[in-house]
Amino acid sequence: MADRLHAPTPTDEHRRLAAFAGEWRGEETVFASRWVEGGEAESHVLARMDLNGFYLIQDVRQTRAGKESFATHAVFTYDREDRLYKLFWHDSLGYFAPSPASGSWTGNSLVLVRGSLRGNARHVYEVIDDKSYSMKIQYSPDAEGWSDVLTGIYRRIN
Repeated sequence: MADRLHAPTPTDEHRRLAAFAGEWRGEETVFASRWVEGGEAESHVLARMDLNGFYLIQDVRQTRAGKESFATHAVFTYDREDRLYKLFWHDSLGYFAPSPASGSWTGNSLVLVRGSLRGNARHVYEVIDDKSYSMKIQYSPDAEGWSDVLTGIYRRIN
């Protein structure tokens, strides 16, 4: 049994994820794709640091034309072994990613990429300031040419 006095503690890399913790309202552009019709959307984001500070847990509810159109449950963490951030993504489209997205920070942007049999997804979360961030999800069949699927600006409510 692990000694509770010497249990692991979150690293600076884990703590950096707290920039996205809070309650947010997002204004989004959804790009037409094989999954969805394009148009404007709004999202409500609830995110919290949890499990002793090792994970950012994020739930998003997107609405279009007054109806819920999309939802996600995402879990972010930092892997001390391979020194990469991980994003475990679950959404209302019902697909299951065979592995988490992986990536790192470049300046103020956390960039995470995951592949599947359907192609590759890139998630880019950029801290604008302590009251706002931007996010975009992009798709590529070959992980080279990327097309926007969703872009948004999120402003802190709480």
